[in-house]
Amino acid sequence: MVVNGFNSNYSAIRQLIFAGAMAISGTIDYAHQLFVHVAEPDTFMWNTMIRGSAQSQNPLNAIVLYTRMENRHAMPDSFTFPFILKACTKLSWVKMGMGIHGKVVRFGFESNTFVRNTLIYFHANCGDLKIASELFDASAKRDVVPWSALTAGYARRGKLDEARQLFDEMPVKDLVSWNVMITGYGKQGEMESARKLFDKVPERDVVTWNAMIAGYVLCGSNEQALQMFEEMRSLGEKPDEVTMLSLLSACTDIGDLDVGQKIHSALLEMGRGDMSIILGNALIDMYSKCGSIERAVEVFQKMRDKDVSSWNSVIGGLAFHGHAEESVNLFEEMRRLKIRPNEITFVGVLVACSHAGKVEEGRRYFNLMKHKYKIEPNIKHYGCMVDMLGRAGLLDEAFEFIEKMEIEPNAIVWRTLLGACRVHGNVELGRRANERLLEMRRDESGDFVLLSNIYASRGEWRGVEEVRKLMDDSGVKKEPGYSLIETDNSDLMHFLFDYRPKSI
Repeated sequence: MVVNGFNSNYSAIRQLIFAGAMAISGTIDYAHQLFVHVAEPDTFMWNTMIRGSAQSQNPLNAIVLYTRMENRHAMPDSFTFPFILKACTKLSWVKMGMGIHGKVVRFGFESNTFVRNTLIYFHANCGDLKIASELFDASAKRDVVPWSALTAGYARRGKLDEARQLFDEMPVKDLVSWNVMITGYGKQGEMESARKLFDKVPERDVVTWNAMIAGYVLCGSNEQALQMFEEMRSLGEKPDEVTMLSLLSACTDIGDLDVGQKIHSALLEMGRGDMSIILGNALIDMYSKCGSIERAVEVFQKMRDKDVSSWNSVIGGLAFHGHAEESVNLFEEMRRLKIRPNEITFVGVLVACSHAGKVEEGRRYFNLMKHKYKIEPNIKHYGCMVDMLGRAGLLDEAFEFIEKMEIEPNAIVWRTLLGACRVHGNVELGRRANERLLEMRRDESGDFVLLSNIYASRGEWRGVEEVRKLMDDSGVKKEPGYSLIETDNSDLMHFLFDYRPKSI
Protein backbone atom coordinates (compact mmCIF):
# COMPACT_ATOMS: atom_id res chain seq x y z
CA MET A 1 0.00 0.00 0.00
CA VAL A 2 2.84 2.38 0.85
CA VAL A 3 4.75 1.59 -2.36
CA ASN A 4 1.66 2.01 -4.50
CA GLY A 5 0.52 5.19 -2.82
CA PHE A 6 -2.58 3.77 -1.13
CA ASN A 7 -1.46 4.64 2.40
CA SER A 8 -3.50 7.85 2.22
CA ASN A 9 -6.58 6.06 0.89
CA TYR A 10 -9.10 6.24 3.74
CA SER A 11 -11.10 3.21 2.60
CA ALA A 12 -7.98 1.06 2.26
CA ILE A 13 -6.65 2.11 5.68
CA ARG A 14 -10.09 1.37 7.15
CA GLN A 15 -10.00 -2.19 5.80
CA LEU A 16 -6.39 -2.71 6.87
CA ILE A 17 -7.18 -1.65 10.44
CA PHE A 18 -10.16 -4.01 10.45
CA ALA A 19 -7.94 -6.87 9.28
CA GLY A 20 -5.27 -6.04 11.88
CA ALA A 21 -7.66 -5.63 14.79
CA MET A 22 -9.69 -8.77 14.03
CA ALA A 23 -6.85 -11.11 13.03
CA ILE A 24 -6.47 -14.17 15.27
CA SER A 25 -2.69 -14.09 14.84
CA GLY A 26 -2.40 -11.12 17.17
CA THR A 27 -1.74 -8.14 14.85
CA ILE A 28 -3.69 -5.79 17.13
CA ASP A 29 -0.45 -3.95 18.03
CA TYR A 30 0.13 -3.15 14.37
CA ALA A 31 -3.47 -1.98 14.06
CA HIS A 32 -2.87 0.40 16.97
CA GLN A 33 0.19 1.82 15.19
CA LEU A 34 -1.89 2.46 12.07
CA PHE A 35 -4.84 3.86 14.00
CA VAL A 36 -2.91 6.71 15.64
CA HIS A 37 -2.21 8.14 12.15
CA VAL A 38 -5.90 8.34 11.23
CA ALA A 39 -6.91 11.97 11.66
CA GLU A 40 -10.68 11.48 11.93
CA PRO A 41 -11.66 7.86 12.48
CA ASP A 42 -15.34 7.08 12.09
CA THR A 43 -17.42 5.11 14.61
CA PHE A 44 -16.82 1.86 12.71
CA MET A 45 -13.06 2.26 13.10
CA TRP A 46 -13.34 3.13 16.80
CA ASN A 47 -15.56 0.08 17.35
CA THR A 48 -13.19 -2.15 15.38
CA MET A 49 -10.21 -1.10 17.49
CA ILE A 50 -12.15 -1.35 20.77
CA ARG A 51 -13.47 -4.79 19.84
CA GLY A 52 -10.02 -6.08 18.85
CA SER A 53 -8.50 -4.69 22.05
CA ALA A 54 -11.25 -6.17 24.24
CA GLN A 55 -10.56 -9.60 22.74
CA SER A 56 -6.78 -9.26 23.02
CA GLN A 57 -4.37 -10.14 25.83
CA ASN A 58 -4.60 -6.53 27.04
CA PRO A 59 -8.29 -5.53 27.31
CA LEU A 60 -7.26 -2.37 29.16
CA ASN A 61 -6.51 -0.87 25.73
CA ALA A 62 -10.22 -1.02 24.94
CA ILE A 63 -10.96 1.24 27.92
CA VAL A 64 -8.17 3.62 26.90
CA LEU A 65 -9.55 3.82 23.36
CA TYR A 66 -13.07 4.51 24.58
CA THR A 67 -11.74 7.33 26.77
CA ARG A 68 -9.98 8.82 23.75
CA MET A 69 -13.15 8.39 21.72
CA GLU A 70 -15.11 10.37 24.30
CA ASN A 71 -12.44 13.08 24.52
CA ARG A 72 -12.61 13.53 20.75
CA HIS A 73 -16.43 13.78 20.90
CA ALA A 74 -16.92 10.77 18.63
CA MET A 75 -20.43 9.34 18.95
CA PRO A 76 -20.71 5.72 20.18
CA ASP A 77 -23.39 3.42 18.79
CA SER A 78 -25.07 0.20 19.90
CA PHE A 79 -21.95 -1.81 18.97
CA THR A 80 -19.53 0.28 21.03
CA PHE A 81 -20.79 -0.55 24.52
CA PRO A 82 -20.89 -4.37 24.31
CA PHE A 83 -17.17 -4.38 23.49
CA ILE A 84 -16.38 -2.05 26.38
CA LEU A 85 -18.50 -4.15 28.75
CA LYS A 86 -16.67 -7.30 27.68
CA ALA A 87 -13.36 -5.58 28.47
CA CYS A 88 -14.69 -4.54 31.90
CA THR A 89 -15.78 -8.14 32.54
CA LYS A 90 -12.36 -9.54 31.61
CA LEU A 91 -10.69 -6.97 33.86
CA SER A 92 -13.32 -7.37 36.63
CA TRP A 93 -13.66 -3.57 36.66
CA VAL A 94 -17.02 -3.29 38.39
CA LYS A 95 -17.06 0.51 38.85
CA MET A 96 -16.08 1.13 35.25
CA GLY A 97 -18.73 -1.32 34.07
CA MET A 98 -21.35 0.39 36.19
CA GLY A 99 -20.36 3.70 34.63
CA ILE A 100 -20.67 2.22 31.14
CA HIS A 101 -24.12 0.91 32.09
CA GLY A 102 -25.06 4.49 32.97
CA LYS A 103 -23.88 5.68 29.53
CA VAL A 104 -25.90 2.90 27.87
CA VAL A 105 -29.03 4.25 29.58
CA ARG A 106 -28.09 7.82 28.71
CA PHE A 107 -27.71 7.04 24.99
CA GLY A 108 -30.91 4.95 24.98
CA PHE A 109 -29.35 1.59 24.05
CA GLU A 110 -30.60 -0.49 27.02
CA SER A 111 -33.42 -2.02 24.96
CA ASN A 112 -31.00 -3.19 22.25
CA THR A 113 -30.80 -6.99 22.42
CA PHE A 114 -27.03 -7.15 21.90
CA VAL A 115 -26.36 -4.45 24.49
CA ARG A 116 -28.80 -5.89 27.04
CA ASN A 117 -27.34 -9.38 26.74
CA THR A 118 -23.83 -8.02 27.31
CA LEU A 119 -25.06 -6.05 30.32
CA ILE A 120 -26.54 -9.24 31.76
CA TYR A 121 -23.24 -11.02 31.10
CA PHE A 122 -21.25 -8.25 32.82
CA HIS A 123 -23.48 -8.05 35.90
CA ALA A 124 -23.79 -11.85 36.16
CA ASN A 125 -20.01 -12.31 36.09
CA CYS A 126 -18.67 -9.46 38.20
CA GLY A 127 -21.34 -6.79 38.63
CA ASP A 128 -24.62 -6.91 40.52
CA LEU A 129 -26.59 -10.14 40.22
CA LYS A 130 -29.76 -8.31 41.23
CA ILE A 131 -29.38 -5.93 38.27
CA ALA A 132 -28.65 -8.88 35.97
CA SER A 133 -31.88 -10.51 37.15
CA GLU A 134 -33.85 -7.30 36.58
CA LEU A 135 -32.52 -7.01 33.03
CA PHE A 136 -33.59 -10.59 32.44
CA ASP A 137 -37.16 -9.62 31.49
CA ALA A 138 -39.72 -11.26 29.24
CA SER A 139 -37.94 -10.18 26.03
CA ALA A 140 -34.58 -11.48 27.25
CA LYS A 141 -36.07 -14.86 28.07
CA ARG A 142 -36.63 -15.51 24.37
CA ASP A 143 -32.84 -15.65 23.82
CA VAL A 144 -30.62 -18.51 25.03
CA VAL A 145 -27.61 -16.18 25.60
CA PRO A 146 -28.96 -14.30 28.66
CA TRP A 147 -30.26 -17.57 30.11
CA SER A 148 -26.73 -19.00 29.93
CA ALA A 149 -25.12 -15.79 31.21
CA LEU A 150 -27.35 -15.50 34.27
CA THR A 151 -27.08 -19.21 35.06
CA ALA A 152 -23.30 -18.95 34.85
CA GLY A 153 -23.31 -15.90 37.11
CA TYR A 154 -25.19 -17.69 39.87
CA ALA A 155 -23.10 -20.86 39.50
CA ARG A 156 -19.75 -19.05 39.58
CA ARG A 157 -20.72 -17.28 42.77
CA GLY A 158 -21.68 -20.53 44.46
CA LYS A 159 -25.46 -19.92 44.29
CA LEU A 160 -26.13 -23.33 42.82
CA ASP A 161 -29.79 -23.56 43.87
CA GLU A 162 -30.66 -20.38 41.96
CA ALA A 163 -28.49 -21.48 39.02
CA ARG A 164 -30.19 -24.88 38.92
CA GLN A 165 -33.64 -23.32 39.02
CA LEU A 166 -32.78 -21.16 36.00
CA PHE A 167 -31.19 -24.12 34.26
CA ASP A 168 -34.29 -26.27 34.75
CA GLU A 169 -36.53 -23.44 33.46
CA MET A 170 -34.47 -22.81 30.31
CA PRO A 171 -36.62 -23.50 27.24
CA VAL A 172 -33.52 -24.47 25.25
CA LYS A 173 -30.33 -25.56 26.98
CA ASP A 174 -27.11 -24.94 25.07
CA LEU A 175 -23.87 -26.80 25.81
CA VAL A 176 -22.48 -23.75 27.63
CA SER A 177 -25.27 -24.02 30.21
CA TRP A 178 -24.69 -27.73 30.76
CA ASN A 179 -20.95 -27.13 31.20
CA VAL A 180 -21.56 -24.21 33.57
CA MET A 181 -23.76 -26.31 35.85
CA ILE A 182 -21.41 -29.31 35.83
CA THR A 183 -18.46 -27.02 36.61
CA GLY A 184 -20.43 -25.28 39.37
CA TYR A 185 -21.26 -28.58 41.08
CA GLY A 186 -17.65 -29.73 40.69
CA LYS A 187 -16.26 -26.61 42.35
CA GLN A 188 -18.65 -27.10 45.26
CA GLY A 189 -17.62 -30.76 45.60
CA GLU A 190 -21.12 -31.99 44.68
CA MET A 191 -19.83 -34.62 42.27
CA GLU A 192 -22.93 -36.82 42.49
CA SER A 193 -25.05 -33.96 41.09
CA ALA A 194 -22.35 -33.17 38.53
CA ARG A 195 -22.29 -36.79 37.37
CA LYS A 196 -26.07 -36.92 36.98
CA LEU A 197 -25.98 -33.90 34.68
CA PHE A 198 -22.96 -35.27 32.85
CA ASP A 199 -24.84 -38.47 32.08
CA LYS A 200 -27.82 -36.48 30.76
CA VAL A 201 -26.02 -33.92 28.58
CA PRO A 202 -27.08 -34.53 24.95
CA GLU A 203 -23.67 -33.77 23.47
CA ARG A 204 -20.34 -33.38 25.27
CA ASP A 205 -17.22 -31.46 24.35
CA VAL A 206 -13.77 -31.39 25.94
CA VAL A 207 -14.96 -28.71 28.40
CA THR A 208 -17.63 -31.10 29.71
CA TRP A 209 -15.06 -33.82 30.35
CA ASN A 210 -12.61 -31.33 31.88
CA ALA A 211 -15.28 -30.08 34.28
CA MET A 212 -15.80 -33.59 35.61
CA ILE A 213 -12.10 -34.47 35.80
CA ALA A 214 -11.23 -31.19 37.54
CA GLY A 215 -14.16 -31.64 39.94
CA TYR A 216 -12.97 -35.08 40.99
CA VAL A 217 -9.41 -33.79 41.48
CA LEU A 218 -10.65 -30.82 43.50
CA CYS A 219 -12.54 -33.02 45.96
CA GLY A 220 -9.72 -35.56 46.23
CA SER A 221 -11.33 -38.35 44.16
CA ASN A 222 -8.21 -38.74 42.05
CA GLU A 223 -8.84 -42.36 41.07
CA GLN A 224 -12.22 -41.39 39.63
CA ALA A 225 -10.59 -38.50 37.74
CA LEU A 226 -8.19 -40.95 36.11
CA GLN A 227 -11.05 -43.36 35.30
CA MET A 228 -12.92 -40.47 33.70
CA PHE A 229 -9.88 -39.77 31.54
CA GLU A 230 -9.78 -43.38 30.36
CA GLU A 231 -13.49 -43.22 29.55
CA MET A 232 -12.94 -39.97 27.68
CA ARG A 233 -10.22 -41.46 25.51
CA SER A 234 -12.14 -44.67 24.85
CA LEU A 235 -15.00 -42.60 23.39
CA GLY A 236 -12.66 -40.77 21.05
CA GLU A 237 -12.71 -37.37 22.79
CA LYS A 238 -9.34 -35.63 22.51
CA PRO A 239 -8.01 -34.18 25.80
CA ASP A 240 -6.47 -30.72 25.84
CA GLU A 241 -3.94 -28.95 28.05
CA VAL A 242 -6.53 -28.31 30.78
CA THR A 243 -7.30 -32.04 30.92
CA MET A 244 -3.67 -32.99 31.30
CA LEU A 245 -2.99 -30.38 33.97
CA SER A 246 -5.85 -31.74 36.08
CA LEU A 247 -4.58 -35.30 35.65
CA LEU A 248 -1.02 -34.38 36.57
CA SER A 249 -2.35 -32.69 39.69
CA ALA A 250 -4.19 -35.93 40.55
CA CYS A 251 -1.02 -38.00 40.07
CA THR A 252 0.94 -35.58 42.24
CA ASP A 253 -1.67 -35.76 44.99
CA ILE A 254 -1.73 -39.55 45.16
CA GLY A 255 2.01 -39.91 44.46
CA ASP A 256 1.41 -42.44 41.69
CA LEU A 257 4.51 -42.38 39.51
CA ASP A 258 3.30 -45.14 37.16
CA VAL A 259 0.12 -43.27 36.25
CA GLY A 260 2.09 -40.04 35.99
CA GLN A 261 4.39 -41.64 33.43
CA LYS A 262 1.34 -42.83 31.45
CA ILE A 263 0.02 -39.26 31.41
CA HIS A 264 3.42 -38.08 30.17
CA SER A 265 3.31 -40.72 27.42
CA ALA A 266 -0.20 -39.61 26.49
CA LEU A 267 1.09 -36.04 26.15
CA LEU A 268 3.81 -37.21 23.77
CA GLU A 269 1.24 -39.21 21.78
CA MET A 270 -0.84 -36.05 21.46
CA GLY A 271 2.11 -34.38 19.77
CA ARG A 272 2.97 -32.24 22.79
CA GLY A 273 6.66 -33.08 22.89
CA ASP A 274 7.39 -29.35 22.70
CA MET A 275 4.97 -28.59 25.53
CA SER A 276 3.97 -25.33 27.14
CA ILE A 277 5.70 -23.95 30.21
CA ILE A 278 2.64 -24.71 32.36
CA LEU A 279 2.55 -28.38 31.31
CA GLY A 280 6.31 -28.74 31.65
CA ASN A 281 6.21 -27.29 35.16
CA ALA A 282 3.36 -29.62 36.13
CA LEU A 283 5.37 -32.61 34.89
CA ILE A 284 8.47 -31.51 36.81
CA ASP A 285 6.39 -31.08 39.96
CA MET A 286 4.73 -34.48 39.50
CA TYR A 287 7.99 -36.37 38.92
CA SER A 288 9.72 -34.58 41.79
CA LYS A 289 6.95 -35.26 44.31
CA CYS A 290 6.45 -38.83 43.10
CA GLY A 291 10.13 -39.64 43.79
CA SER A 292 11.68 -39.52 40.30
CA ILE A 293 13.90 -36.46 40.38
CA GLU A 294 15.89 -37.84 37.42
CA ARG A 295 12.81 -37.67 35.17
CA ALA A 296 12.00 -34.21 36.54
CA VAL A 297 15.47 -32.99 35.49
CA GLU A 298 15.07 -34.68 32.11
CA VAL A 299 11.78 -32.84 31.46
CA PHE A 300 13.39 -29.58 32.57
CA GLN A 301 16.34 -30.00 30.22
CA LYS A 302 14.07 -30.74 27.25
CA MET A 303 11.85 -27.68 27.80
CA ARG A 304 12.50 -25.05 25.15
CA ASP A 305 10.96 -22.26 27.20
CA LYS A 306 11.26 -22.02 30.98
CA ASP A 307 10.12 -19.56 33.61
CA VAL A 308 11.27 -19.05 37.19
CA SER A 309 8.80 -21.71 38.39
CA SER A 310 10.52 -24.28 36.15
CA TRP A 311 13.87 -23.53 37.79
CA ASN A 312 12.33 -23.45 41.26
CA SER A 313 10.72 -26.89 40.86
CA VAL A 314 13.99 -28.55 39.87
CA ILE A 315 16.16 -26.68 42.38
CA GLY A 316 13.74 -27.53 45.20
CA GLY A 317 13.26 -31.11 43.99
CA LEU A 318 16.99 -31.77 43.83
CA ALA A 319 17.44 -30.28 47.31
CA PHE A 320 14.65 -32.35 48.81
CA HIS A 321 15.91 -35.58 47.25
CA GLY A 322 19.41 -35.10 48.65
CA HIS A 323 21.15 -33.81 45.50
CA ALA A 324 22.36 -30.67 47.21
CA GLU A 325 25.41 -30.09 45.02
CA GLU A 326 23.34 -30.31 41.81
CA SER A 327 20.71 -28.01 43.31
CA VAL A 328 23.24 -25.29 44.15
CA ASN A 329 24.96 -25.68 40.77
CA LEU A 330 21.65 -25.24 38.99
CA PHE A 331 20.98 -22.09 41.00
CA GLU A 332 24.35 -20.70 39.96
CA GLU A 333 23.53 -21.51 36.33
CA MET A 334 20.24 -19.67 36.77
CA ARG A 335 22.15 -16.62 37.97
CA ARG A 336 24.63 -16.84 35.08
CA LEU A 337 21.71 -16.77 32.65
CA LYS A 338 20.43 -13.59 34.38
CA ILE A 339 17.16 -15.24 35.40
CA ARG A 340 15.96 -13.41 38.50
CA PRO A 341 15.28 -15.80 41.41
CA ASN A 342 12.34 -15.24 43.73
CA GLU A 343 11.60 -16.16 47.33
CA ILE A 344 10.73 -19.77 46.38
CA THR A 345 14.08 -20.21 44.64
CA PHE A 346 15.94 -19.32 47.81
CA VAL A 347 13.93 -21.82 49.87
CA GLY A 348 15.27 -24.59 47.61
CA VAL A 349 18.83 -23.29 47.72
CA LEU A 350 18.84 -22.91 51.51
CA VAL A 351 17.48 -26.44 51.93
CA ALA A 352 20.28 -27.69 49.67
CA CYS A 353 22.87 -25.87 51.76
CA SER A 354 21.34 -27.27 54.93
CA HIS A 355 21.41 -30.87 53.72
CA ALA A 356 24.98 -30.57 52.42
CA GLY A 357 26.27 -28.82 55.54
CA LYS A 358 27.24 -25.77 53.49
CA VAL A 359 26.82 -23.26 56.32
CA GLU A 360 28.98 -20.50 54.86
CA GLU A 361 27.26 -20.77 51.47
CA GLY A 362 23.87 -20.76 53.21
CA ARG A 363 24.70 -17.58 55.08
CA ARG A 364 25.94 -16.00 51.84
CA TYR A 365 22.78 -16.91 49.90
CA PHE A 366 20.56 -15.65 52.72
CA ASN A 367 22.35 -12.28 52.62
CA LEU A 368 22.32 -12.30 48.80
CA MET A 369 18.55 -12.71 48.87
CA LYS A 370 18.12 -9.78 51.25
CA HIS A 371 20.67 -7.32 49.93
CA LYS A 372 21.09 -7.98 46.19
CA TYR A 373 17.61 -9.18 45.25
CA LYS A 374 15.78 -7.14 47.92
CA ILE A 375 13.64 -10.12 48.94
CA GLU A 376 12.39 -9.93 52.51
CA PRO A 377 12.88 -13.31 54.24
CA ASN A 378 9.68 -15.09 55.15
CA ILE A 379 9.10 -17.77 57.79
CA LYS A 380 10.26 -20.52 55.42
CA HIS A 381 13.63 -18.88 54.84
CA TYR A 382 14.13 -18.45 58.57
CA GLY A 383 13.14 -22.08 59.10
CA CYS A 384 15.76 -23.18 56.56
CA MET A 385 18.48 -21.17 58.31
CA VAL A 386 17.58 -22.61 61.72
CA ASP A 387 17.60 -26.11 60.23
CA MET A 388 21.00 -25.49 58.61
CA LEU A 389 22.58 -24.13 61.78
CA GLY A 390 20.99 -26.88 63.88
CA ARG A 391 22.24 -29.67 61.61
CA ALA A 392 25.74 -28.19 61.82
CA GLY A 393 25.57 -28.22 65.63
CA LEU A 394 25.63 -24.41 65.86
CA LEU A 395 22.79 -24.45 68.38
CA ASP A 396 23.65 -21.25 70.22
CA GLU A 397 23.83 -19.37 66.93
CA ALA A 398 20.53 -20.93 65.84
CA PHE A 399 18.84 -19.87 69.09
CA GLU A 400 20.22 -16.34 68.76
CA PHE A 401 19.13 -16.27 65.10
CA ILE A 402 15.54 -17.04 66.12
CA GLU A 403 15.62 -14.40 68.84
CA LYS A 404 16.67 -11.78 66.27
CA MET A 405 14.16 -12.75 63.59
CA GLU A 406 12.31 -9.77 62.14
CA ILE A 407 9.05 -11.75 62.11
CA GLU A 408 7.43 -13.84 64.81
CA PRO A 409 8.83 -17.40 64.78
CA ASN A 410 6.21 -20.12 64.46
CA ALA A 411 6.00 -23.51 66.16
CA ILE A 412 7.81 -25.29 63.32
CA VAL A 413 10.88 -23.06 63.74
CA TRP A 414 11.11 -23.84 67.45
CA ARG A 415 10.35 -27.51 66.76
CA THR A 416 13.24 -27.57 64.25
CA LEU A 417 15.62 -26.22 66.88
CA LEU A 418 14.27 -28.68 69.45
CA GLY A 419 14.96 -31.56 67.04
CA ALA A 420 18.52 -30.32 66.53
CA CYS A 421 19.01 -30.16 70.31
CA ARG A 422 17.93 -33.79 70.54
CA VAL A 423 20.41 -34.84 67.82
CA HIS A 424 23.28 -33.00 69.53
CA GLY A 425 22.18 -33.78 73.09
CA ASN A 426 21.90 -30.15 74.25
CA VAL A 427 19.55 -30.39 77.23
CA GLU A 428 19.57 -26.73 78.28
CA LEU A 429 18.81 -25.27 74.86
CA GLY A 430 16.28 -28.05 74.22
CA ARG A 431 14.46 -27.11 77.41
CA ARG A 432 14.41 -23.43 76.45
CA ALA A 433 13.20 -24.19 72.94
CA ASN A 434 10.50 -26.42 74.37
CA GLU A 435 9.34 -23.65 76.69
CA ARG A 436 8.89 -21.33 73.70
CA LEU A 437 7.11 -24.07 71.84
CA LEU A 438 4.69 -24.73 74.69
CA GLU A 439 3.83 -21.03 74.77
CA MET A 440 2.41 -21.49 71.28
CA ARG A 441 0.84 -24.95 71.58
CA ARG A 442 0.45 -27.57 74.27
CA ASP A 443 -1.47 -30.25 72.39
CA GLU A 444 1.29 -31.84 70.26
CA SER A 445 2.64 -34.97 71.93
CA GLY A 446 5.66 -34.99 69.59
CA ASP A 447 6.96 -31.77 71.16
CA PHE A 448 7.02 -33.45 74.58
CA VAL A 449 8.51 -36.65 73.15
CA LEU A 450 11.41 -34.72 71.61
CA LEU A 451 12.32 -33.09 74.93
CA SER A 452 11.91 -36.40 76.71
CA ASN A 453 14.31 -37.98 74.21
CA ILE A 454 16.90 -35.28 74.89
CA TYR A 455 16.83 -36.05 78.63
CA ALA A 456 16.88 -39.80 77.95
CA SER A 457 19.88 -39.54 75.62
CA ARG A 458 21.84 -37.95 78.48
CA GLY A 459 20.56 -40.42 81.07
CA GLU A 460 18.66 -37.68 82.91
CA TRP A 461 15.66 -39.83 83.87
CA ARG A 462 14.34 -37.28 86.31
CA GLY A 463 13.90 -34.90 83.38
CA VAL A 464 12.05 -37.65 81.47
CA GLU A 465 9.64 -38.06 84.37
CA GLU A 466 9.10 -34.30 84.58
CA VAL A 467 8.18 -34.19 80.88
CA ARG A 468 5.74 -37.08 81.30
CA LYS A 469 4.15 -35.34 84.25
CA LEU A 470 3.87 -32.16 82.22
CA MET A 471 2.14 -34.15 79.50
CA ASP A 472 -0.30 -35.60 82.03
CA ASP A 473 -0.99 -32.17 83.51
CA SER A 474 -1.63 -30.75 80.02
CA GLY A 475 -3.93 -33.66 79.13
CA VAL A 476 -1.76 -34.69 76.18
CA LYS A 477 -1.63 -38.36 75.20
CA LYS A 478 1.34 -39.80 73.37
CA GLU A 479 0.32 -40.68 69.81
CA PRO A 480 1.10 -44.24 68.67
CA GLY A 481 3.02 -42.93 65.64
CA TYR A 482 5.76 -41.35 67.76
CA SER A 483 8.70 -43.49 68.80
CA LEU A 484 11.30 -42.64 71.41
CA ILE A 485 13.78 -41.88 68.65
CA GLU A 486 12.86 -39.20 66.16
CA THR A 487 15.54 -38.63 63.55
CA ASP A 488 14.15 -36.52 60.76
CA ASN A 489 12.72 -33.06 60.33
CA SER A 490 9.68 -34.07 58.29
CA ASP A 491 7.54 -31.28 59.75
CA LEU A 492 9.88 -28.70 58.27
CA MET A 493 10.07 -30.47 54.91
CA HIS A 494 6.28 -30.70 54.62
CA PHE A 495 6.07 -27.04 55.58
CA LEU A 496 8.65 -25.97 53.00
CA PHE A 497 7.67 -28.12 50.03
CA ASP A 498 4.08 -29.28 50.62
CA TYR A 499 5.54 -32.70 49.92
CA ARG A 500 3.14 -35.52 49.10
CA PRO A 501 4.73 -38.92 49.76
CA LYS A 502 3.85 -41.96 47.68
CA SER A 503 0.65 -43.55 48.95
CA ILE A 504 0.88 -46.99 50.56
